[in-house]
This record gives sequence, C-alpha cells and structure tokens, in this order.
Amino acid sequence: MGCDWVRAIYRSFAGEVAIVIAYITRRLLLLIPIWFGVLTLVFLMRVLVPGDPVDIMFFGQQSDPVVKQAVRHELGLDRPLYVQYGKYIWGVVHGDLGTSITTRRPVVAEIKNRYPNTLVLTLASLTVAIIIGFAAGILAAVYKDSLIDTASTVLSLAGLSMPGFWLGLLLIYIFAVNLHWFPVLGSMSPRGMILPSVTLGFIASAVLARIVRSSMLEVLNEDYIRTARAKGIKESTVIIQHAWTNALIPIVTIVGLQFGGLLSGAFVIEYVFAWHGVGELAVQALQKRDFPLIQGIILVVSTTYVLVNLLVDVLYARIDPRIAYQ
Repeated sequence: MGCDWVRAIYRSFAGEVAIVIAYITRRLLLLIPIWFGVLTLVFLMRVLVPGDPVDIMFFGQQSDPVVKQAVRHELGLDRPLYVQYGKYIWGVVHGDLGTSITTRRPVVAEIKNRYPNTLVLTLASLTVAIIIGFAAGILAAVYKDSLIDTASTVLSLAGLSMPGFWLGLLLIYIFAVNLHWFPVLGSMSPRGMILPSVTLGFIASAVLARIVRSSMLEVLNEDYIRTARAKGIKESTVIIQHAWTNALIPIVTIVGLQFGGLLSGAFVIEYVFAWHGVGELAVQALQKRDFPLIQGIILVVSTTYVLVNLLVDVLYARIDPRIAYQ
C-alpha cells in the first residue's frame, strides 16, 4: 500500500510537470514569430534612421571617402537589403551579433561583460518596487479613505511625476555627497547598488501601489470576503489568504511589465550612477554611433522582455487554480 501511494504521488507530479513543459514548449513556439519580428525591426534600424549610417558615424570628423567605403563594405551596407537581412538573421541564429565599430570586439562579448550587472540592478530595483508598492497598495486598500490611503496616493503621484535622473541626482547629493553613506559614482559593490536600485524601484512602485490598491479594493468588496468576515475569521487571515491571493493576477501582470520598464529605465540610471551595465554601454554606443552594438543591445533586452512575459503566463496557473495550462 505504501508503494502504491508513493507511485500515485509520483504519477501525479510527473503528469503536472509534463503539462507545464508542454505548455512552455507551445508558448516558445508561438514566440518564434514574435522574436523574428523583433529581429526584423532591429535590422531595419539601419534603414529607418535617416541618412547613411556610415556618414552618421563620421559626423563632424574629417574622413577619406575610401575609409568610409571600407567601413561600409565591412558592415555589408554595400550589398542588397535582402542579402544584408539574410546575413544578419543567419548570424543571430548562430550567436553572432557582429563586431563593435569602436572596440573591434564581438558584440556578444561586449554585452556578456555588462548584461549581468544590468540584470542584478533590475532585479534589485524590482524587489524595492515590490516591497514599497505592495505595502503601500495593501495598506491603502485596507484603510480606504484614511490618512494612510492619502499618503499612499501622494507617494504614487510623486513617483510618477519625478524623472528618474532627477531623483537619482537628488539621492546622490543627499546620501553620497552630504551624508557619505554610499559611494558617489562608479562603485560596483552592493553598497554602490543601493542608490540606483532605490531610484528605479521607487518610480516603479508608484504604478504597483495604485494597481495593488484597486485590485485589492475590488476583491474586498466580493461576497466571499464578507462571508469570511461574518464567520469570525481574523482580519489578517481574510486579507492575506482570501483577498490577496485572489487579487494577484492583475498584479503579476503589472510586475512583469514593470520588469521590462526597469530593464529599459536602467539605461539612463546606469549612466547617472556610472553603473557598468548594458544601459551605460548603450549610451556610449549611441554617442559613438556604434550601430552593431546598439542593435545587439536592443535585441538582447527585447528577448529578455519576451521571456519574462512567458514566465508571467506560466505563473498565472500557479497563482490561480481556476486557470489551466492550455
């Protein structure tokens, strides 16, 4: 009997894992056209940008037409557009994003050195956003129309109104320059990550707080919440076990979208704090008109965003059992 019980649990677990794997596989197959669409848009950057990319690279510099022609040939810009597109797709599929014009190193190597720093900063910022946004949103919903609700609204408006670079400079001036609590610029230590992650996270928490508040208020007005309270269940249990779990679906969606927003928002903040990630690298590439590097960064960031959305879809069924993997 004991062995039958273990086998039944194993079969149930294996069956659930197989369903999840099949769902992820189907979603990945559906993402292939989207990914190729992203590839196409990234490739067309060279076509959609007004003017000749080589002329833009040498803007304000004295250059020999022969040198320009050599660069144009190196980038493959002297070939028909369909040939350029086919070569670009073939290279990306085989892990070749081209060569940086300024450093003469493979674009993959340049991004590989910086991308982990950006990912760590984004995850830290998302953690800050979740802590602030969830706490402010839940308290605002539970204590609706109170001073706490008003304070949460003011906090959200402040976060939505502040430009990220301005808040970052303000935090640097207060906590790094005056109080000397944190490094000023360019520190890749955990202490050096606090100010940029708080800057990004605070702005993202403003959106999360409003979504959490509205989602919680909607659930708190449901009949089953009134029934739970009528049964004498503790208010903390009603909030956490009944209301919060049922309010998570729209919140998870916004968290996934905020991850993409933080990933792109890190571009400016990294430059402000001299954080050595792909955001800082992208700003430098734009300044130097390094189109292969810019294309590679956009492609990597876009792919990450697509995969995060896939993860959010997979989490739906784990959060709400009413949603099945289909």
